[in-house]
Amino acid sequence: MHGANYRVGKGQPFCRKDFIKGNPQIKIAKFQGGKRANYDYCVQLLVNEKVQIRHMAIESCRLSASKKLEEVTGETGYFGRLRIYPHVLLRENKMVATAGADRISEGMRRAWGKATSLGARVARNQCIMEFYVNAPHLEKAKEALRSACVKIPGTPNIKVIDWQKKMSP
Repeated sequence: MHGANYRVGKGQPFCRKDFIKGNPQIKIAKFQGGKRANYDYCVQLLVNEKVQIRHMAIESCRLSASKKLEEVTGETGYFGRLRIYPHVLLRENKMVATAGADRISEGMRRAWGKATSLGARVARNQCIMEFYVNAPHLEKAKEALRSACVKIPGTPNIKVIDWQKKMSP
């Protein structure tokens, strides 16, 4: 099914994986990347609306942003972190897949379905991902996050925080 069908998180989130047979595996490879150090800036990717993001979209967003930033800074010139974790089970009630079944039917409303994917419910203005970089790489970090915005639902926003002033007493 389309990822757009899961964009809006309706109802209570289902997180009890002990009761589900055939639990879907999380597709996110790493939640942190780069080298931990003291950096000048923290560049954050925020979402402007309340949405539900699938784990495949989170992984593709993380991968594209970090690859773009690694081209300039190398593996040790930045530190990146995902700030959300997909723990909500998304279920799908399989429908008929024959000729003429190109639309989503509504038969048997609110059917339980099988667990197919995982998602993260994100609140308004919540940080999804952040990069810590030094001053020469600030514009490239913003550009990397801008290119990653395409891969997630909603309208993301990029916020820059002067990290050195915040860290000093």
